[in-house]
Amino acid sequence: MITVDALTKTYGGFTAVDDISFTARSGRVTGFLGPNGAGKSTTMRIMVGLTPATSGSASISGRAFADLPNPGLEVGVLLDASAQHAGRTGREILTIAQRTMGLPRRRVDEMLERVSLTPSEADRRVRNYSLGMRQRLGIAAALIGDPEVLILDEPANGLDPAGIRWMRDLLRDFARDGGTVLLSSHLLHEIEVIADDIVVIGNGRIVAHGTKSELLAASGALVRAADPAALARALEVAGATSTPYDGGALRTDAEPALVGRVALNAGVPLLELRAADGAGLEEMFLELTADTQREGAAA
Repeated sequence: MITVDALTKTYGGFTAVDDISFTARSGRVTGFLGPNGAGKSTTMRIMVGLTPATSGSASISGRAFADLPNPGLEVGVLLDASAQHAGRTGREILTIAQRTMGLPRRRVDEMLERVSLTPSEADRRVRNYSLGMRQRLGIAAALIGDPEVLILDEPANGLDPAGIRWMRDLLRDFARDGGTVLLSSHLLHEIEVIADDIVVIGNGRIVAHGTKSELLAASGALVRAADPAALARALEVAGATSTPYDGGALRTDAEPALVGRVALNAGVPLLELRAADGAGLEEMFLELTADTQREGAAA
Protein backbone atom coordinates (compact mmCIF):
# COMPACT_ATOMS: atom_id res chain seq x y z
CA MET A 1 0.00 0.00 0.00
CA ILE A 2 1.18 3.53 -0.80
CA THR A 3 0.36 6.23 1.73
CA VAL A 4 0.84 9.94 1.09
CA ASP A 5 0.32 12.07 4.20
CA ALA A 6 0.19 15.89 4.21
CA LEU A 7 2.87 16.00 1.52
CA THR A 8 4.22 19.44 0.52
CA LYS A 9 7.06 20.44 -1.78
CA THR A 10 8.12 24.04 -2.35
CA TYR A 11 10.81 25.50 -4.61
CA GLY A 12 11.59 28.97 -3.34
CA GLY A 13 8.27 30.80 -3.41
CA PHE A 14 6.56 28.20 -5.63
CA THR A 15 4.52 25.37 -4.13
CA ALA A 16 4.56 22.38 -6.48
CA VAL A 17 2.73 20.01 -4.11
CA ASP A 18 0.47 21.51 -1.48
CA ASP A 19 -0.48 19.40 1.56
CA ILE A 20 -1.85 16.35 -0.27
CA SER A 21 -2.95 13.07 1.29
CA PHE A 22 -4.22 9.89 -0.35
CA THR A 23 -3.79 6.11 -0.28
CA ALA A 24 -3.23 3.64 -3.12
CA ARG A 25 -4.51 0.30 -1.86
CA SER A 26 -3.30 -3.20 -2.59
CA GLY A 27 -5.24 -5.24 -5.11
CA ARG A 28 -6.32 -2.08 -6.93
CA VAL A 29 -5.17 0.24 -9.70
CA THR A 30 -5.15 3.89 -8.66
CA GLY A 31 -5.23 6.45 -11.46
CA PHE A 32 -3.33 9.68 -10.70
CA LEU A 33 -4.66 12.45 -12.94
CA GLY A 34 -3.92 16.12 -13.42
CA PRO A 35 -2.95 18.68 -16.06
CA ASN A 36 0.70 19.27 -16.96
CA GLY A 37 2.42 20.99 -14.06
CA ALA A 38 -0.21 19.89 -11.54
CA GLY A 39 2.32 18.10 -9.30
CA LYS A 40 1.94 14.45 -10.37
CA SER A 41 5.56 13.79 -11.32
CA THR A 42 6.90 15.69 -8.30
CA THR A 43 4.73 13.58 -6.00
CA MET A 44 5.92 10.36 -7.62
CA ARG A 45 9.56 11.45 -7.43
CA ILE A 46 9.13 12.10 -3.71
CA MET A 47 7.60 8.63 -3.29
CA VAL A 48 10.73 6.97 -4.67
CA GLY A 49 13.30 9.17 -2.93
CA LEU A 50 14.42 11.21 -5.94
CA THR A 51 13.10 14.50 -4.57
CA PRO A 52 13.02 15.43 -0.86
CA ALA A 53 9.71 16.60 0.57
CA THR A 54 9.50 19.98 2.25
CA SER A 55 7.07 18.49 4.76
CA GLY A 56 4.80 15.48 5.13
CA SER A 57 5.65 11.96 4.03
CA ALA A 58 5.17 9.25 1.44
CA SER A 59 5.54 5.62 2.47
CA ILE A 60 5.31 2.22 0.85
CA SER A 61 3.98 -0.55 3.07
CA GLY A 62 4.68 1.69 6.05
CA ARG A 63 8.29 2.57 5.17
CA ALA A 64 10.00 5.36 3.27
CA PHE A 65 11.53 4.25 -0.03
CA ALA A 66 15.03 5.09 1.25
CA ASP A 67 14.55 2.67 4.16
CA LEU A 68 13.84 -0.34 1.93
CA PRO A 69 16.92 -2.63 1.98
CA ASN A 70 16.51 -3.75 -1.65
CA PRO A 71 13.84 -1.44 -3.11
CA GLY A 72 13.51 -3.17 -6.48
CA LEU A 73 12.20 -6.30 -4.78
CA GLU A 74 9.32 -4.31 -3.26
CA VAL A 75 8.65 -1.41 -5.63
CA GLY A 76 8.81 -1.33 -9.41
CA VAL A 77 9.30 2.18 -10.77
CA LEU A 78 9.00 3.71 -14.24
CA LEU A 79 9.11 7.51 -14.24
CA ASP A 80 10.83 8.26 -17.56
CA ALA A 81 11.28 5.65 -20.26
CA SER A 82 13.75 7.93 -22.08
CA ALA A 83 16.13 8.06 -19.10
CA GLN A 84 17.67 4.68 -19.93
CA HIS A 85 21.33 4.59 -21.00
CA ALA A 86 21.20 5.03 -24.77
CA GLY A 87 24.51 3.26 -25.37
CA ARG A 88 23.55 0.01 -23.65
CA THR A 89 21.40 -2.74 -25.06
CA GLY A 90 18.06 -3.64 -23.54
CA ARG A 91 19.52 -6.90 -22.30
CA GLU A 92 22.42 -5.08 -20.61
CA ILE A 93 20.06 -2.73 -18.80
CA LEU A 94 18.02 -5.63 -17.43
CA THR A 95 21.18 -7.55 -16.55
CA ILE A 96 22.43 -4.62 -14.46
CA ALA A 97 19.09 -4.55 -12.62
CA GLN A 98 19.20 -8.34 -12.14
CA ARG A 99 22.71 -8.26 -10.68
CA THR A 100 22.02 -5.22 -8.51
CA MET A 101 19.03 -6.95 -6.92
CA GLY A 102 20.80 -10.29 -6.58
CA LEU A 103 18.35 -12.13 -8.83
CA PRO A 104 18.95 -15.28 -10.88
CA ARG A 105 20.09 -14.72 -14.48
CA ARG A 106 16.96 -16.31 -15.91
CA ARG A 107 14.93 -13.27 -14.80
CA VAL A 108 16.35 -11.25 -17.69
CA ASP A 109 15.02 -13.60 -20.36
CA GLU A 110 11.76 -14.02 -18.44
CA MET A 111 11.19 -10.26 -18.43
CA LEU A 112 12.13 -9.83 -22.08
CA GLU A 113 9.58 -12.47 -22.98
CA ARG A 114 6.96 -10.96 -20.66
CA VAL A 115 7.16 -7.55 -22.34
CA SER A 116 7.46 -9.05 -25.84
CA LEU A 117 10.93 -7.77 -26.71
CA THR A 118 12.49 -10.24 -29.16
CA PRO A 119 16.11 -11.48 -28.80
CA SER A 120 17.24 -9.23 -31.66
CA GLU A 121 15.51 -6.22 -30.07
CA ALA A 122 17.03 -7.06 -26.69
CA ASP A 123 20.53 -6.96 -28.22
CA ARG A 124 19.91 -3.61 -29.94
CA ARG A 125 21.22 -0.41 -28.34
CA VAL A 126 18.54 1.64 -26.63
CA ARG A 127 19.32 4.69 -28.77
CA ASN A 128 17.77 2.73 -31.63
CA TYR A 129 14.59 1.87 -29.73
CA SER A 130 11.24 3.47 -30.46
CA LEU A 131 9.49 5.13 -27.53
CA GLY A 132 7.14 2.16 -27.30
CA MET A 133 10.09 -0.25 -27.05
CA ARG A 134 11.63 1.92 -24.32
CA GLN A 135 8.35 1.77 -22.42
CA ARG A 136 8.34 -2.02 -22.64
CA LEU A 137 11.95 -2.15 -21.45
CA GLY A 138 11.14 0.22 -18.58
CA ILE A 139 8.20 -1.95 -17.52
CA ALA A 140 10.46 -5.02 -17.68
CA ALA A 141 12.95 -3.28 -15.37
CA ALA A 142 10.12 -2.34 -13.00
CA LEU A 143 8.85 -5.94 -12.87
CA ILE A 144 12.15 -7.80 -12.73
CA GLY A 145 12.29 -7.86 -8.93
CA ASP A 146 8.75 -9.28 -8.67
CA PRO A 147 7.62 -6.31 -6.54
CA GLU A 148 4.31 -5.86 -4.75
CA VAL A 149 3.97 -2.20 -5.76
CA LEU A 150 4.23 -0.47 -9.15
CA ILE A 151 4.65 3.31 -9.57
CA LEU A 152 4.33 4.22 -13.23
CA ASP A 153 4.36 7.69 -14.81
CA GLU A 154 2.74 7.75 -18.26
CA PRO A 155 3.63 4.12 -19.12
CA ALA A 156 1.31 4.03 -22.14
CA ASN A 157 3.03 6.96 -23.84
CA GLY A 158 4.37 5.78 -27.20
CA LEU A 159 2.58 2.42 -27.19
CA ASP A 160 0.42 1.45 -30.16
CA PRO A 161 -3.18 0.23 -29.57
CA ALA A 162 -2.04 -3.40 -29.19
CA GLY A 163 0.65 -2.28 -26.73
CA ILE A 164 -1.84 -0.27 -24.69
CA ARG A 165 -4.13 -3.27 -24.45
CA TRP A 166 -1.18 -5.46 -23.44
CA MET A 167 -0.20 -3.01 -20.71
CA ARG A 168 -3.80 -2.77 -19.51
CA ASP A 169 -4.06 -6.55 -19.16
CA LEU A 170 -0.67 -6.76 -17.45
CA LEU A 171 -1.60 -4.16 -14.82
CA ARG A 172 -5.02 -5.68 -14.24
CA ASP A 173 -3.44 -9.09 -13.64
CA PHE A 174 -0.85 -7.52 -11.33
CA ALA A 175 -3.56 -5.90 -9.20
CA ARG A 176 -5.74 -9.01 -9.32
CA ASP A 177 -2.84 -10.95 -7.77
CA GLY A 178 -2.80 -8.50 -4.85
CA GLY A 179 -0.35 -5.90 -6.13
CA THR A 180 -0.66 -2.13 -5.77
CA VAL A 181 -0.54 0.03 -8.91
CA LEU A 182 -0.24 3.82 -8.97
CA LEU A 183 -0.61 4.94 -12.57
CA SER A 184 -0.28 8.46 -13.91
CA SER A 185 -1.56 9.11 -17.42
CA HIS A 186 -2.96 11.83 -19.65
CA LEU A 187 -4.91 9.15 -21.58
CA LEU A 188 -8.20 9.57 -19.75
CA HIS A 189 -9.91 6.70 -21.55
CA GLU A 190 -7.20 4.29 -20.43
CA ILE A 191 -7.54 5.42 -16.81
CA GLU A 192 -11.31 5.08 -17.09
CA VAL A 193 -10.98 1.53 -18.39
CA ILE A 194 -8.34 0.25 -15.97
CA ALA A 195 -8.51 2.24 -12.73
CA ASP A 196 -10.40 1.17 -9.63
CA ASP A 197 -9.68 4.39 -7.74
CA ILE A 198 -8.90 7.89 -9.01
CA VAL A 199 -6.98 10.82 -7.51
CA VAL A 200 -7.24 14.16 -9.34
CA ILE A 201 -4.66 16.88 -8.64
CA GLY A 202 -4.63 20.49 -9.81
CA ASN A 203 -2.27 23.32 -8.85
CA GLY A 204 -0.56 20.96 -6.44
CA ARG A 205 -3.72 20.18 -4.47
CA ILE A 206 -6.07 17.22 -4.60
CA VAL A 207 -9.39 18.31 -6.07
CA ALA A 208 -11.11 14.90 -6.02
CA HIS A 209 -10.42 11.34 -4.97
CA GLY A 210 -12.46 8.19 -4.49
CA THR A 211 -13.44 5.05 -6.32
CA LYS A 212 -14.06 5.37 -10.02
CA SER A 213 -17.72 4.43 -9.60
CA GLU A 214 -18.22 7.08 -6.89
CA LEU A 215 -16.63 9.86 -8.92
CA LEU A 216 -18.37 8.96 -12.16
CA ALA A 217 -21.72 8.59 -10.41
CA ALA A 218 -21.42 12.26 -9.58
CA SER A 219 -21.26 12.94 -13.32
CA GLY A 220 -25.01 12.35 -13.63
CA ALA A 221 -26.72 10.89 -16.69
CA LEU A 222 -26.98 11.08 -20.46
CA VAL A 223 -30.53 10.91 -21.79
CA ARG A 224 -32.27 11.02 -25.16
CA ALA A 225 -35.96 11.85 -25.16
CA ALA A 226 -38.78 12.23 -27.65
CA ASP A 227 -39.15 15.84 -26.46
CA PRO A 228 -35.80 17.04 -25.05
CA ALA A 229 -37.09 20.55 -24.31
CA ALA A 230 -40.01 19.22 -22.25
CA LEU A 231 -37.69 16.91 -20.33
CA ALA A 232 -35.25 19.76 -19.67
CA ARG A 233 -38.08 21.86 -18.23
CA ALA A 234 -39.26 18.97 -16.05
CA LEU A 235 -35.73 18.36 -14.77
CA GLU A 236 -35.39 22.05 -13.92
CA VAL A 237 -38.62 21.93 -11.91
CA ALA A 238 -37.18 18.91 -10.08
CA GLY A 239 -34.08 20.91 -9.17
CA ALA A 240 -31.70 19.34 -11.71
CA THR A 241 -29.73 21.10 -14.42
CA SER A 242 -29.30 19.83 -17.97
CA THR A 243 -27.34 20.89 -21.02
CA PRO A 244 -27.46 19.81 -24.67
CA TYR A 245 -25.09 16.98 -25.56
CA ASP A 246 -24.06 15.21 -28.78
CA GLY A 247 -26.79 14.12 -31.19
CA GLY A 248 -29.70 15.81 -29.46
CA ALA A 249 -29.11 14.19 -26.08
CA LEU A 250 -29.16 15.94 -22.72
CA ARG A 251 -26.52 15.71 -20.05
CA THR A 252 -27.87 16.22 -16.55
CA ASP A 253 -26.46 16.24 -13.04
CA ALA A 254 -29.41 14.10 -11.91
CA GLU A 255 -28.93 10.39 -11.33
CA PRO A 256 -30.51 8.06 -13.93
CA ALA A 257 -33.19 6.85 -11.48
CA LEU A 258 -34.36 10.42 -10.87
CA VAL A 259 -34.36 11.19 -14.59
CA GLY A 260 -36.59 8.17 -15.20
CA ARG A 261 -39.07 9.25 -12.54
CA VAL A 262 -39.15 12.84 -13.81
CA ALA A 263 -39.72 11.69 -17.39
CA LEU A 264 -42.51 9.33 -16.31
CA ASN A 265 -44.29 12.03 -14.32
CA ALA A 266 -43.92 14.50 -17.20
CA GLY A 267 -45.16 11.98 -19.77
CA VAL A 268 -41.99 12.29 -21.88
CA PRO A 269 -40.94 9.01 -23.59
CA LEU A 270 -37.24 8.20 -23.16
CA LEU A 271 -35.22 6.78 -26.03
CA GLU A 272 -32.00 6.24 -24.07
CA LEU A 273 -30.94 6.68 -20.45
CA ARG A 274 -27.56 5.79 -18.97
CA ALA A 275 -25.02 6.92 -16.42
CA ALA A 276 -22.64 9.46 -17.89
CA ASP A 277 -19.54 7.32 -17.49
CA GLY A 278 -19.02 7.10 -21.26
CA ALA A 279 -17.84 10.71 -21.18
CA GLY A 280 -17.83 11.09 -17.43
CA LEU A 281 -14.12 10.95 -16.64
CA GLU A 282 -13.19 13.49 -19.28
CA GLU A 283 -15.99 15.83 -18.26
CA MET A 284 -15.19 15.44 -14.57
CA PHE A 285 -11.49 16.02 -15.18
CA LEU A 286 -12.07 19.16 -17.25
CA GLU A 287 -14.53 20.58 -14.75
CA LEU A 288 -12.31 19.93 -11.72
CA THR A 289 -9.14 21.26 -13.33
CA ALA A 290 -10.62 24.04 -15.48
CA ASP A 291 -8.58 26.80 -13.83
CA THR A 292 -5.30 24.85 -13.90
CA GLN A 293 -5.08 23.70 -17.49
CA ARG A 294 -2.60 25.37 -19.79
CA GLU A 295 -5.12 26.02 -22.58
CA GLY A 296 -7.66 27.50 -20.19
CA ALA A 297 -5.01 29.66 -18.52
CA ALA A 298 -3.80 30.91 -21.88
CA ALA A 299 -7.31 31.90 -22.87
